[in-house]
Amino acid sequence: MRGLGIDAVDISRFRAALERTPSLRSRLFTHDELQSLSAKADQVSSLAARFAVREAAMKALGVGLGAFDLHDVSVAKLSSGQPTLRVTGRAEQLAKSKGVTSWQVSISHTETVAVAVVAAE
Repeated sequence: MRGLGIDAVDISRFRAALERTPSLRSRLFTHDELQSLSAKADQVSSLAARFAVREAAMKALGVGLGAFDLHDVSVAKLSSGQPTLRVTGRAEQLAKSKGVTSWQVSISHTETVAVAVVAAE
């Protein structure tokens, strides 16, 4: 294990931020992520969980905001429904420099909080 990160996002605060600044959706999330959630009536809890994944990935790599672009880390789902991490750009370069060759990700949310755990292996 090279690193482990966890993050929690308050969904109501995240909702307020998205309402206040609608462009945040495209600044924070990839086109594929937004498309994968387009059928959901309320996407905010899922988006908050994906934001938590980005923060948890930074923590797993031992870096903070600005170390890589937020689009460099994204969430996709396998055919089984299991979430998987996509890492590109500066995040991928940083991970390689730290010997990271694979990732594990777990996400969950309630009505009020979204959480993510990311393991860099």
